[in-house]
Amino acid sequence: MFSPQGPSLGELCIQALSSVERGYDLLAPKFDHTPFRTPQSILDATAHTLAELGPFRHGLDVCCGTGAGMLVLGSLCQGRITGVDFSAGMLAQARGAHPDATWVRADARALPLAEDFDLAVTFGALGHFLPTERPALFEGVYRALRPGGLFAFPIGTPPPRTSVSHWAALGFDLAMRVRNAVWRPPFVMYYRTTSLSAVQDDLTAAGFTTTAVALTLPGGQGDGSPGCQLILAGKPAAPH
Repeated sequence: MFSPQGPSLGELCIQALSSVERGYDLLAPKFDHTPFRTPQSILDATAHTLAELGPFRHGLDVCCGTGAGMLVLGSLCQGRITGVDFSAGMLAQARGAHPDATWVRADARALPLAEDFDLAVTFGALGHFLPTERPALFEGVYRALRPGGLFAFPIGTPPPRTSVSHWAALGFDLAMRVRNAVWRPPFVMYYRTTSLSAVQDDLTAAGFTTTAVALTLPGGQGDGSPGCQLILAGKPAAPH
């Protein structure tokens, strides 16, 4: 559908009628040939911004998928890099692309990690968590970071209401809500549930200190605002 190597419309329909985990298991072999993979421009801009905040030793990619974010960690971290995801299919693809990394299959809402990482990132995953699930996600990342560690992730700036992107995202979310109301298991994937203010409030409640910086990307919004911001959520350093 997206390219000769990407999934067909029929394959996407089967995925959409599956659970999130099963859907990504099915999509995994062709995921990198879809627009769902985080664009390289966002990965590069994130790495460029974080490079000024390092050095970092051990890095964690939360909801790593096929491992695109591991490229960022690999360029920034001097020690071990680890990816965690609950889809066995996505982890298999990631392991093949990054055989030297460490991989953990786990639900990000219950991360089995504690104070081991200096930097954590996530790319394109927040829409798979309902607002009521974000606190558990952020609390788990907080526990996984060492004191003084950093959790960083890009978040899109809402497009202008007059743009095609705004109405496309609205239509997609409405379609997903209807799908989940009439079909089981649910497939949680929404574009309009992760506002900057709500995400920052949840991070603060988990114990983080947060800031947001604009990512320099080609294009941006039609009104001149940045198309993406990088959330920087810091875990306080240990008292001396």
